[in-house]
Amino acid sequence: MTKLIKNKKFYEFWIALRYTNLKNTNQFISFISLTSIIGITLGVMALIIVLSVMNGFQSELKSRILSVTSHIEITKPGRDFNNWKKAETIIDKNIGINGIAPYVQDQAMISVGKRNRGVIVRGIIPEIEKNVSDINTKIKTGSYLLNPGDYEIIIGVDLARYLGASVGDKIAMISSKANFSAAGVMPRMKRFYVSGIFDSGMYEYDAGLVLINLKDAQKFFKTSNGVSGLRIELEDIDNTEKISNYLKKTFSDDPFVYVSDWRTRHANLFSAIELEKKVMFIILTLIIAVAAFNIVSTLVMGVTEKRSDIAVLRTIGVNQKSIMLIFIAQGFIIGTLGTLLGIFLGVAISLNIDLIVPFIERIFNTEFLAKDIYYISQVPSKVMLIDVYRIGLMGLILSLLAAIYPSYKASKVEPAQALKYE
Repeated sequence: MTKLIKNKKFYEFWIALRYTNLKNTNQFISFISLTSIIGITLGVMALIIVLSVMNGFQSELKSRILSVTSHIEITKPGRDFNNWKKAETIIDKNIGINGIAPYVQDQAMISVGKRNRGVIVRGIIPEIEKNVSDINTKIKTGSYLLNPGDYEIIIGVDLARYLGASVGDKIAMISSKANFSAAGVMPRMKRFYVSGIFDSGMYEYDAGLVLINLKDAQKFFKTSNGVSGLRIELEDIDNTEKISNYLKKTFSDDPFVYVSDWRTRHANLFSAIELEKKVMFIILTLIIAVAAFNIVSTLVMGVTEKRSDIAVLRTIGVNQKSIMLIFIAQGFIIGTLGTLLGIFLGVAISLNIDLIVPFIERIFNTEFLAKDIYYISQVPSKVMLIDVYRIGLMGLILSLLAAIYPSYKASKVEPAQALKYE
């Protein structure tokens, strides 16, 4: 032992490695060490999987929402945007803007037979709308055609199901704005022909949004040549705040111009998801903390068993600091093994969850996310390196903290008292 200490640098680590050996003479201590490693592994693995799934849900929701809505909108609330073409020309597209499209939006009621429902009517120019949304790729039946003057309409799949409408059917649209005549106030009504049915995967849009041509919308809602606003598509949505601030400064001379982005329009939804992620992180961290406390039990029993070894080390010149480092290193080794194994399993399962979940569903003959109930019918997953680093670091820190007290007790063992009955 003396030779080992003289010839080895960081000999504390080598001694700790021998003490951590799961083939310890004391089978009970070996079992506790193994359960400590397994506990940390399960905690780290569960935390990575849960956060990856929640990241996947957040990313999928964001993708589906932004496939129909826009990244940024420039509007004049309460009035028409009459000079929108001039506004479009003064926007610098080189700052990360993919496309700009005008739109007319208002509320109306649509009716087929005895069935009717209030909807949001959006007037678009189909060719330009492709630059700011991918609704054209969501057409389930029919086509993405909205010829001006033909009064064609594209409706969502859930709305079509409710109305019992299909491509080619006539739909009556009643405006929220009335016509005034000698006969009195008459509702403004027009018949549209269903040219296509889209499926965005979001019930909010599939049941409450319809698309018509911009010219038809201007005539129907009597907005002359004005529009409700401009929809803007960004190259990278991470630059939303920067570009939104730029647009606010660009139109700061007009007090009626309002710039909004997808974060403010859906703030409650994404705030709820972030809150759930934080709560789940805290709850699942407790699993790792409980497993880390198993390290305390392992080291306390290890110190009790190795009292004579500690005394011998002290008598050959090992100081209290080195004794403490030996047991801290032992706890760190246990924590490192559990953390690394948990990271490996967590990342592996998260990356293959699209195969694992359907396999479990087939075994138990069940469906976790029914298509007719949930927006997202598959369990998505998105592994973020920052989450993996954070969880791994937390596992190591908790393991170190758990090893401090038993290591301190080990350093206080008196050689004479420990060897008294040996």
